[in-house]
Amino acid sequence: MVEGEKAAELKKEAIHVPSWDLTQRQVWERINQYGGFIEVYVATPLEVCERRDRKGLYAKARAGLIKGFTGIDDPYEAPKNPEVVVDTTQVTADQAAQRILLYLEKESYIERP
Repeated sequence: MVEGEKAAELKKEAIHVPSWDLTQRQVWERINQYGGFIEVYVATPLEVCERRDRKGLYAKARAGLIKGFTGIDDPYEAPKNPEVVVDTTQVTADQAAQRILLYLEKESYIERP
């Protein structure tokens, strides 16, 4: 696998909700070997997720049409020590993105032009 393919694969893994069979520590170890690992917790109450659900997936899960749906019949565990917490009931999407970018800048992952 060439470097560009590794980066693309890592990006795919890095943005998934950690509901796979890997532990958080294993995910960290996989990603950290190529650079830093930053956990961002997008804190959104279940009721808000359901209200924002344009595809009706939560309703289908509650009706039993979708099994293993996180927050409905599959438990969700909030991260214990995320580097960044974004409460989507308190900030807009742009403000949340700005908060994440500021953290990345502060930790020297990115530089402002």
